[in-house]
Amino acid sequence: MKNIKPTESELEILNVIWDKGQATVRDVHEVLETQKQSGYTTTLKLMQIMYEKGLLEREASGKSHVYKATIEREEAQGQMLQRMIDNVFSGSASQLVMQALGHHKSTPDELDAIREYLKTLE
Repeated sequence: MKNIKPTESELEILNVIWDKGQATVRDVHEVLETQKQSGYTTTLKLMQIMYEKGLLEREASGKSHVYKATIEREEAQGQMLQRMIDNVFSGSASQLVMQALGHHKSTPDELDAIREYLKTLE
């Protein structure tokens, strides 16, 4: 497992690439532009930095590069969740869960899924 520490902006880019499977800078920029004001050169620079950090790999395709994530979404989520548990909740997963459930209105279906998941852990 890689030890990655993507920034918030890098996570936004990763989410676009995870959703698409692979993408050019223009592909990513077009999606990000619908979410917030963002310049093309900023997206390009961030993706170049992510490539240098090993978060992305790229292949030349004509005049542009096609980027792919080097880490799966679930792996990144697990690493970030563990960091949050360690840093914000002093290592207590139960505190994280109680805080999340106390601040989020869960649907009956979500609560059923949580109950079923807890049964598998017992």
